[in-house]
Amino acid sequence: MPQISIFLGIIIKMYYREHNPPHFHADYAEHKAIIDIKNLELWSGYLPPRVLGLVIEWAAIHQNELMDNWGKATRQETLLPIKPLV
Repeated sequence: MPQISIFLGIIIKMYYREHNPPHFHADYAEHKAIIDIKNLELWSGYLPPRVLGLVIEWAAIHQNELMDNWGKATRQETLLPIKPLV
């Protein structure tokens, strides 16, 4: 699964040939979550509240880039890195 961003110990990844709805995976320490790109909300899993807030903030800033990468992933094209939250 390609890593598309990393910040503050949070790793953001996206699988190829994924199922809808458009989403990405966020890993932080032993916690894993799936975030819905369109609605910017936790779809499954768990992240500590502060970390989830940071991930949602980052996703809101980069929502268009995430959707572009989603399209690339469904076509099995190379995913582009997305700037971290700083």
